[in-house]
Amino acid sequence: MTETLPIAPWRVFTVEVRAVHRLSPSFVRVTFTGPDLDRFADNGWDQRIKLALPLPGQRGVRLPDGPDWYAQWRALSEEQRNPVRTYTVRAVRPHLAEVDIDLVLHGDGGPATRWARRARPGDEIALVGPDAGYPGDHGGIEFRLPSTGRLLLAGDETAAPAIAAILERLPLDASGRALIEVPEAADTLPLVTPPGVELTWLPRGSGGYGSLLVPAVAAATGDLITASAEPATGPDDDVDVDTEILWEVPAEAPSSPLYAWLAGEAGVIRTLRRHLVGERGLDRRAVAFMGYWRLGRADVA
Repeated sequence: MTETLPIAPWRVFTVEVRAVHRLSPSFVRVTFTGPDLDRFADNGWDQRIKLALPLPGQRGVRLPDGPDWYAQWRALSEEQRNPVRTYTVRAVRPHLAEVDIDLVLHGDGGPATRWARRARPGDEIALVGPDAGYPGDHGGIEFRLPSTGRLLLAGDETAAPAIAAILERLPLDASGRALIEVPEAADTLPLVTPPGVELTWLPRGSGGYGSLLVPAVAAATGDLITASAEPATGPDDDVDVDTEILWEVPAEAPSSPLYAWLAGEAGVIRTLRRHLVGERGLDRRAVAFMGYWRLGRADVA
C-alpha cells in the first residue's frame, strides 16, 4: 500500500509570469500562473508569500520542496541559493490558476527590483504559498478583524498591497482610517473601501520615510480615540531595530475601541509604536506592529 503523505500548510508552486502591469511609477503588478495554482489558498487579508528569483544567467528557479524547504535552501551555498523575498498576495483567482503580486520598485539595487523591472510573460520563478488542500490555519496572516471598535491601517509603499487587500475584505459597516505613504502623487491608486473607512494617500516627495506618515498617524489616533472609549494602557518595551525584528501582533481578534495595524520601514514603525503604546497608552494587545524592511539594509527572506 502506498503511504499518503500529510498535506503541509505551505508548498512550493512553480509558476511563470502571465502578465506585467505597471500601476504607477513605484508599483508593478505581476500576474503569475502555473499548473497547480488552482490549489493556492485564497485567504485574503495580508497573506504573506515568498518569491524565489532566478540567479544571474539562470532561467527558472530550482527551489527545494517539502516542509523543510527553507532549511534546505539555507543550507545551499551562496552561489546556489536563489534570492527569496517576502510579499503580500494582492489577488487570487483559483479558477484561472492566477495569483497577483504587487511589487514596489526601489531604484535598481536589489534582486527583486531588478527582476521586477525586467519581468516579461513566460519568465519562470518559484512561489511559496498556502496550499488550499491543508485543512488548518496556514499562517502568514497578521491582520485580525476586530469584533468591535474602529480601525487604523497605516504604512509606507511596502505595506500598500496589504492595506489594499485588507480594505477590500472589510465588512461594509467597518469604520476608521487608512493612511498610506508613497514616494510621489502618481503612486495614488484606486482602492475599494467601506463607506466608513477614510483613505488618505501621503506622497512624501523629497521627504524622508515617515515624514508624512508619523504626524498623520498621530493626528488620526487622536481623532479615533476621541470618537471611541479610552483604550486600556499597556507596558511598552522598546525594540532595537538594528539587532532585532520589530514584529508584534495580537494572537486573537481584539475587542477594543481601536485596533491598529502598522507596517513599513522598521525605524518608522518603531517611532509609531512608541507614540501609540508609550505615549497614547493604547493596549498593545490591540495593535499590530510590523517592520517590513530596514532602511540601509538588504531585504532578507
